[in-house]
Amino acid sequence: MLFDFDEYEQKCDEIRNENQKYIDIFEKALIDDGLTDRTIGRHLMNIDFYINTYLLREELKTMDEGCYNVDMFLGFFFIRKCMWSTPASIKRNITSFKKFYKCMLENGFIKQSDYDALISDIAEGKDEWIQYCEEYNDPYCENPFMREFREFMGDDF
Repeated sequence: MLFDFDEYEQKCDEIRNENQKYIDIFEKALIDDGLTDRTIGRHLMNIDFYINTYLLREELKTMDEGCYNVDMFLGFFFIRKCMWSTPASIKRNITSFKKFYKCMLENGFIKQSDYDALISDIAEGKDEWIQYCEEYNDPYCENPFMREFREFMGDDF
């Protein structure tokens, strides 16, 4: 079966249009919380990148499906593919995800179980993601992803 790029782009546009509604609701909530323009901008940028870029990269995933993809994003993709990844930027993304998905829960766009899964994944992965990012960005440390690969493959590799 051939890949239909036009169909893929059409579906991406549909999801992006739906996502804009969520981003607008989130922005209003952040304004209502009295956050500074700079902080609001950072949260919006983090969420926009996640739901409109990362979740649409390969398999098209909707905002609610994003509750189950944060580990792969912050624990692998963000560290390896985003030049601005630092332990501090991982922490800022975590804060953005918690605020965004809490807002989505409060507005009835996700289920409590989705939000709970997200919070659980963050709690379980946060320290490891930060450690991997520190090691990955340190030229004197072994690449943590290669180390895991060798551990997975065994001594024969």
